[in-house]
Amino acid sequence: MSSSICLTRRSCLGALSSLAATAVCRGADRLESRPRVAVVMTTCFFRSHAHVILENFLNRYLFNGKPIEPGVRVVSFYVDQFPENDFARDIARVYGIPIYGSIREALGCGADRLAVDAVLSIGEHGHYPKTPKGQVMYPRKRFFDEIVSVFRKSGRVAPVFNDKHLSYRWDWAKEMVDTARAMKIPLMAGSSVPLAQRRPALELPAGCEMAEAVSIHGGGVESYDFHGLEVLQSMVEARKGGETGVVRLRFLDHDRLWEAAGRSEWSVQLAKRAMANELGADHDLVRCFDRRGRDSAGKPVAMHGIQLQYADGLRAMVLKVGSSGIRWNFACRLKGAAESKATSFYVGPWNNRNLFKALSHAIQVHFRRRRAPYPVERTLMTSGVLDAAMDSRVKAGRWVETPHLTWPYAPRDFRAMREMGATWKWIPEGTPEPSGLDRLELHWPACGPRHAG
Repeated sequence: MSSSICLTRRSCLGALSSLAATAVCRGADRLESRPRVAVVMTTCFFRSHAHVILENFLNRYLFNGKPIEPGVRVVSFYVDQFPENDFARDIARVYGIPIYGSIREALGCGADRLAVDAVLSIGEHGHYPKTPKGQVMYPRKRFFDEIVSVFRKSGRVAPVFNDKHLSYRWDWAKEMVDTARAMKIPLMAGSSVPLAQRRPALELPAGCEMAEAVSIHGGGVESYDFHGLEVLQSMVEARKGGETGVVRLRFLDHDRLWEAAGRSEWSVQLAKRAMANELGADHDLVRCFDRRGRDSAGKPVAMHGIQLQYADGLRAMVLKVGSSGIRWNFACRLKGAAESKATSFYVGPWNNRNLFKALSHAIQVHFRRRRAPYPVERTLMTSGVLDAAMDSRVKAGRWVETPHLTWPYAPRDFRAMREMGATWKWIPEGTPEPSGLDRLELHWPACGPRHAG
């Protein structure tokens, strides 16, 4: 998730130097027993994905109100780009992590064969060209291919995590998953948002029959649409019959969205329910649904949507409403139920930064157990949906048939990976945000165990 906030190099150095001053050795034998991780990243600066993931790999962090040791050891970096506000070099120096000039060298720790136990691939942020459809051409597929090349040469594989969607191209995304299956590479991917605390707590019963669902975010085209799709998919995939895939979809700009609403092609009331859960029924962004997407002054509210038709008849919509990078809402209507169900995904303080504590925990579990806590097929599906939605967008919102997305997959119960809310007793709203890497000790004096129960 993007942010315009950045630090000067001097303030970055100061923050990281304070980490070095407080670093404590917790036992060399214990450290040596941890899986060795190579980190492959596009770039690293304040609030970049690399920053907010790495801070939970290099220091203790909070998950469900408990201090967590990472349980893995970062031993090498590959960095594709170094901006003026670069964090990577300073982190590498403070933590004694070598930066290698190629992915091959990073995975081999300077040698020609695999020398690590897991690979953390963070292909988000940085300066990369866009496709004609407006997708940033992040090198996630290139990263994966170079990682796989090392695996092939070494005659063994290691677990891999791929941040966000697999690729901006469906064929490349599918090739990545097919390769992982063929080579038995434990592959995990996806968004941090499905792991956030749900307010109110909402657990949909496995095997429930679902008629319609809506997921709402407040961010930009494609980059935040992906998170909205992951929220949707993480909620609907366990419905009766399991996931069966998407048969067609379309991207709707503001005017086409409301033309479709006028034909009752998506539920305005369900979207209102999702927004009211976040903001209350009287908020202008909730009442705008009664004014065909216009605010109290008659101006259009920033909106677009991705409308999906699933193979089993489920109707769904991913909406962008307003401008808020921390808006993650969901609502659905179960068959035979009198009332809809709704929840919001709470990110904690510091905007979306603390979402990555739960995600980092899930990745570390994946690395240690060599099995993803939830199926990579979820993110394969959302990667394909997103690419098709961008096709529809350049085709003026026409329906795009998606027979390539009509395949089943089995969900997994990932509740153990989700933040349930206890962390916010340690880091309540208003807690000052660290200007460098987060450290648990920053929160201990103010909150500590006496407030965590």
